[in-house]
Amino acid sequence: MKKNFNTLEPGISQHNFIAFLWHAGFLAFAQNFMDIDTVIPAMLIEAGGNSVHVGIMSAILLGGSSFTQIIFAPYLSNQSHKKKFLLLGINSRILSLLGLGLILYFWKSNGSFPILWMIFLFITLFALGGAFANISYTDIIGKSIRTEARKSFFSAKQIINGTIVLLSVLAARQVLVSRPYPVNYAFMFFIGFAALFIASLGFWSIKETVPSRTRIAGIRHFMEVMKQELKANPRLKYFLGFINTQGIAISFLPFVILYAKEFYGTESSDTGFFLISKVLGSVAVSMLVFGFRKRVRYRYLLYSNVVLALVMPLLIMLPGGRPSFFPVFIVGGVVYAMYSIAMNGVLLEVSGNDNRALYAGFAGAGNIIPALFPIAGGWIIHSFGFHAFFGLFMGIVLLSLFFVFKIHCKK
Repeated sequence: MKKNFNTLEPGISQHNFIAFLWHAGFLAFAQNFMDIDTVIPAMLIEAGGNSVHVGIMSAILLGGSSFTQIIFAPYLSNQSHKKKFLLLGINSRILSLLGLGLILYFWKSNGSFPILWMIFLFITLFALGGAFANISYTDIIGKSIRTEARKSFFSAKQIINGTIVLLSVLAARQVLVSRPYPVNYAFMFFIGFAALFIASLGFWSIKETVPSRTRIAGIRHFMEVMKQELKANPRLKYFLGFINTQGIAISFLPFVILYAKEFYGTESSDTGFFLISKVLGSVAVSMLVFGFRKRVRYRYLLYSNVVLALVMPLLIMLPGGRPSFFPVFIVGGVVYAMYSIAMNGVLLEVSGNDNRALYAGFAGAGNIIPALFPIAGGWIIHSFGFHAFFGLFMGIVLLSLFFVFKIHCKK
């Protein structure tokens, strides 16, 4: 009997279920060794980076990587099978971590090697690889695991992530304090490279049998479709407004690393402590949301996240000497996790089954302010100081209240 390759068989769905969990587990272990809020900015500052460099780095890793999806989305949307593009993106990230590890391991601080240029080269490759892979990942996971198994998948993924992340953060801190700079960061990226390589084996084993049917003629057509959807679905424009205001909250912590380094001379051991604080906040709120998932509504998460994002700069500006960075990074971890959970949930609510991957591309293409804010923030810090930056940050975050109200989340 001839198989129908337009349907997903239960056996293939179960195989892909395990493959995606394999990737999720090893990615959870790897992420603390390549953390974009603490490890990478601290490494950049140690290499001689200043506020402008940190701003550019954050723009590339956080806002820019999403914004570049406007370039990738039209092409990838036209591909019926996206596994090879998913592998291309993840392998780019793997090689960039290896490259970062090698240049740091062999770098001599008194030499003339353009270390900052090379760091930015590999950071850019890392970010673009992630943006390229994310579109394919969203499409493949939606059609490779049967609908009735998705809830079990995301529940299992949440438990695995929380457990492994807590264990790996302790290992990451130990690596940071085990050697002086830059060898400690080289080892961090070597471990991240190895873990991400093992994680990618899960993607290699995925069986992508169901073709995608979305077709986009090009970037111009992509923008036309986006305009049509904005007219047809008013909630989409408020969703884009939300990610352009609340989205800057996840780029705040790298500047806290810079603030702590410039004013209080923090070292690698402090970076490890900051990383642990962030992970504790992130895992704690993720587990709470998971535990009360039937009662928690997205609009509560959205409003709560606005308040917590405003708390971060206020904690730093409190009078009385050196601020306690522990609660700042705890709250930062909570904000990051809640934003990720809420954004994905709202995306599911404002989109439909047929246009979900397309809306994910819209979210990336509309990610303009988060892409530009870190660059502007770096320049503002350099020219006017940290308090001016904190004020701008709080003003933009406050604007997100309007968009959260207009989205009218029902779930």
